[in-house]
Amino acid sequence: MRCHASLANSVPPPPHRNAPFHPFVASPLLPLAHLRYLAGMKTPRYTPLAQSLPSTVPFVGPETQERARGGAFAARLGANENIFGPSPKAIKAMQDACTEIWKYGDAENHELIQALTTLHGVAPHNIMVGEGIDGLLGYLVRLLVGPGDAVVTSAGAYPTFNYHVAGFGGTLHMVPYKHDHEDPASLFAKAAEVDAKLVYLANPDNPMGSWHRGADIVAALDLLPEGTLLLLDEAYVECAPEGTAAPVDINDPRVIRMRTFSKAYGMAGARVGYALAEAGLISAFNKVRNHFGMNRAAQAGALAAVLDQDWLAHVLGEISTARDRIAKIAAENGLTALPSATNFVAIDCGQDGAFAKSVLDALVAQGVFVRMPFAAPQNRCIRVSCGPDAALTAFADALPKALSAARSGQTISEQV
Repeated sequence: MRCHASLANSVPPPPHRNAPFHPFVASPLLPLAHLRYLAGMKTPRYTPLAQSLPSTVPFVGPETQERARGGAFAARLGANENIFGPSPKAIKAMQDACTEIWKYGDAENHELIQALTTLHGVAPHNIMVGEGIDGLLGYLVRLLVGPGDAVVTSAGAYPTFNYHVAGFGGTLHMVPYKHDHEDPASLFAKAAEVDAKLVYLANPDNPMGSWHRGADIVAALDLLPEGTLLLLDEAYVECAPEGTAAPVDINDPRVIRMRTFSKAYGMAGARVGYALAEAGLISAFNKVRNHFGMNRAAQAGALAAVLDQDWLAHVLGEISTARDRIAKIAAENGLTALPSATNFVAIDCGQDGAFAKSVLDALVAQGVFVRMPFAAPQNRCIRVSCGPDAALTAFADALPKALSAARSGQTISEQV
């Protein structure tokens, strides 16, 4: 009680707004004047840029959706994860690494980079490893984009890239898809028009699964304006036909390519990606990257995955088989599967985005997690990840009911 009395009878002046936190600040025994002062404080003092940004995420994760619906999905076919899984050798390497998880990861990713140099035939100084392509996108945008800087992408392309550009104050300029493909010529023309510092192009594309020949992208570089960097996202390129990977000279300063272990290698949860570019740009990442951001077990798993190309070949065969089955399921329901060079298939639902959203909602209601493009006219489609027979059977069973519900304007529960 003495402590309380002394607080009530001896009131300090209001603290300076930069003063450190005091444990008694939140005490209900503080006098009314102090409480009014605290109520008027506006802390933390966010930057104007941060205040202008929405508190949103590029994607709502499947776990979030499962919590909202009160149960797990029967088939997880919406996040373009490789449900066939990583190499057993990668799993073993990660398990073994857990005994030394008390250590930080190697800040230079030395062993993994050495393996990648052999895989790609480039020098170590041409490779940067990071926390998935998403992490590397953030670092690249931080290096290049400031408030008001122009950046070009396709309307409906990877939203996480847009998220990073907005987060650093860049101005996004979007061009439409052309026949469900990202259009390099239009992207580069827009870059010239707005003096863009950065252009984003995914090959193969997400969310449509379309692709360009790599040689055509290299030829189109003649249209890229001087001073503009092409960010070529090749997350799905291992799944694509021969010749899809762009044969870019590693010392060409106009291009940076990004690859991931999240798709064909089946390690989305490990968060490992890497960039391929000329040495100066790769070195610049050291100015801004989290040098100890890589998980030690993930480094070990990625190294083992690179060294197990037989497993990669096996998985690519499974993906090809699954793409064919998804196309067959679509056809059996009167829908059209678009050609795909990825580990997913976009299915044209034959109407507009509202109808496709109704189909998606009805699938989710039956425990089948899928996603859809978010920009018209691509949003006439739903996007279904490749997976094993059991997951695709669940999709095949749910799709006719979902289409029936969407066409009738009813929900799945109303149809039961």
